[in-house]
Amino acid sequence: MGIGLRLRGARALITGGMGFTGSNLAIGLVNAGSDVTIVDAMIPGYGGNLFNIAPIGSRVTVNFSDVRDVNVMNHLVRGQDFVFHLAGQVDHILSMSDPFPDIDINIKGTAVMMEALRRHNPSAKLIYTGTRGQYGAAVSLPVNEEAATNPKGIYEISNLTAEKIIQVYNDAHGIDAVLLRLTNIYGPRAQMRHPRYGVVNWFVRQAIDGATIKVFGDGKIRRDFLFIDDAVEAILMSAVSPAAVGEVLNVGIDKPTDFIELADTLIEVAGSGRWEFSPFTPERKAQEPGDFYSDISKIHRLAGWAPRTTLRDGLGKTVDFYRAHKAHYWDSDG
Repeated sequence: MGIGLRLRGARALITGGMGFTGSNLAIGLVNAGSDVTIVDAMIPGYGGNLFNIAPIGSRVTVNFSDVRDVNVMNHLVRGQDFVFHLAGQVDHILSMSDPFPDIDINIKGTAVMMEALRRHNPSAKLIYTGTRGQYGAAVSLPVNEEAATNPKGIYEISNLTAEKIIQVYNDAHGIDAVLLRLTNIYGPRAQMRHPRYGVVNWFVRQAIDGATIKVFGDGKIRRDFLFIDDAVEAILMSAVSPAAVGEVLNVGIDKPTDFIELADTLIEVAGSGRWEFSPFTPERKAQEPGDFYSDISKIHRLAGWAPRTTLRDGLGKTVDFYRAHKAHYWDSDG
């Protein structure tokens, strides 16, 4: 049975649903025939954008609330078949100068959500999107789910803590949960106003603007850059896979790319921009884990997922989207 058949008619709640991954996920769920509710606090700078859901705006329910609001979460989880928990503080740099938003949103917000499910809808399935940063520096490559977790920043620590909280509720309270660790995602509907997260999308903006892309260090650091459509498919396939319940799954791509190749490919695809080497800022150097790419054999085995979009094709789709919709992303939150 395909994803669409398994999701048709299902009720799904997405926290952080106005943001980059959340809005693309909402579009995927609506197209699959799900009844979708989005909750988003629309915190400035985090990427929440009304334009993100323009293709489906009349077919979703939107609640402008905060995941930390106990009463709201108690209400919204009722009757849901799936809860996709994406809301969080996602600014790596901010987390090193002010740890409290991470602790408050990522950790407390997750605890609020899990208590709401325990008390009011324990039969729902919770899908959590963490980060590959939870591993820290790779001891060996590719990195599989058995690797040690040694996060290098507060943001990554808060994601790992949230994952552990969810795992407890899965094990102790029987709330089915799928725990995903996403790699470097890029594509349409991301925030494009600042470079504090989303390195590929920021490179895209610079290329479109004909600006100089700053490639840190020697440019040879390798990453697995994953197109958003593939990431959404991974989330949905994991959500409907019984074998994925209670499991930690990497979501990445098994074809790593260094930053020089990324910049060269992007400039060729966009037909504009240029790049130059730049030294790491102290903040970025402190958090830089070195080469990282994911072993995705487990999610392929349990959920049947594998990425399908090449870097060139993904960058082409991303450039085309932002060139068509610059006014909604360059200087506006929506």
